[in-house]
Amino acid sequence: MLQLEGAEAVSTAHTSPTPEHPQSSPQPRVADGRSPIWRAHNAFRVVTFLYACVWFAVQYRDYVRPWLAVAILAVMLLWTIFTIWRYRKRSGRTNALVFADQVLVTALVLLCEFVMSEQSMQDADPSVVSVWHATAITAAAAQWGLVGGGISGVVASGCNFLIRWTATPAMWMDTLLMVGTGLLLGMASDTARRSTERLARALRAEAATAERERLARSIHDSVLQVLARVRKRGNELGGEAAELGKLAGEQEIALRSLIATTPPEPTEDGETDFAAQLQVLRTGKVQVSVPATQVMLPEQVGADLYAVVREALANVERHAGEDAKAWVLLEDLPEQIVLSIRDDGPGIPDGRLDEAAAEGRMGVAQSIRGRIHSLGGTITLDTAPGEGTEWEVRVPRGDGAGPAKRREGGQR
Repeated sequence: MLQLEGAEAVSTAHTSPTPEHPQSSPQPRVADGRSPIWRAHNAFRVVTFLYACVWFAVQYRDYVRPWLAVAILAVMLLWTIFTIWRYRKRSGRTNALVFADQVLVTALVLLCEFVMSEQSMQDADPSVVSVWHATAITAAAAQWGLVGGGISGVVASGCNFLIRWTATPAMWMDTLLMVGTGLLLGMASDTARRSTERLARALRAEAATAERERLARSIHDSVLQVLARVRKRGNELGGEAAELGKLAGEQEIALRSLIATTPPEPTEDGETDFAAQLQVLRTGKVQVSVPATQVMLPEQVGADLYAVVREALANVERHAGEDAKAWVLLEDLPEQIVLSIRDDGPGIPDGRLDEAAAEGRMGVAQSIRGRIHSLGGTITLDTAPGEGTEWEVRVPRGDGAGPAKRREGGQR
């Protein structure tokens, strides 16, 4: 188990083992990698508030409206206490609260124009808010990253120019510091967020693998042994028992394939290994051939292609006969993905597809043809009576690949 500090510690959820509910794998919860940035923000807010209090005491006699300065400082104190309490926990760091933080701090800065004298403005004396103003930038950067921090820095700088109506070297230096702080801290926040997401994916994959191994042991000790015994005994007895033994053997192969294949996890870019997805389709009647390397595709593209293969194999089971076998071949080419689904069934008679469409059976048109066309790919059919059926699917790779010219020989 990973160990982190305080309320952000990584923990695991356990369920008590019972006969009805066996012990399950722990489900990891990953700490927010931006928590150190938030702790630094809270400390910075306290320090800058104390700094503002010092200048409040020094300049109190020069204020045009001292009562308004006292009100501003009181609001700063209450808001500092409230936000520190909320920001210390991950659940309290909401977009709504951070946005309210931006609005309130900006309003307090603009009110300083009614507190400061003209001479103080010209001399560039610190306002009532002073450098506490910058804490809005650090909050935006921690929550919204590079873009949010940069925008907050620009807004804060604009408020400074708005209340002072001057452009001294000190003002430009403050602008550089505010915008630079927002950008740098925002970049650190984005990096921490991506690291958290990668850690979460790694822990989920580790938990899934552990659960799969636990199930594999359980299945091996019970279900697989029973299926193997049924298969062996059925072959010995012959007749109808041999048919049951054959079915048991097919299920044994399917289960072994399922527990041996690790479920693919999406990458940071939202891609999955399509080759690993296809592996779970391997059974006694279905052979799957994929490249030795990963075939990374966008998650939705992989899901659509997987659905196409499942529909094609379901057609084989429904129409090709009990003894028909199927082969799935995946090729990963530089510019496209080529997927072949072939069976050794009786083939499709001429006109059968048109009859199925006329009868309202649109499984091929919607589940296979429609999915491939939506991906900008092509699908061809090679079939003849007594010679089986082969579908060939080609889907272009890359974001810039446009819809390819469609060419279909038929549909099942």
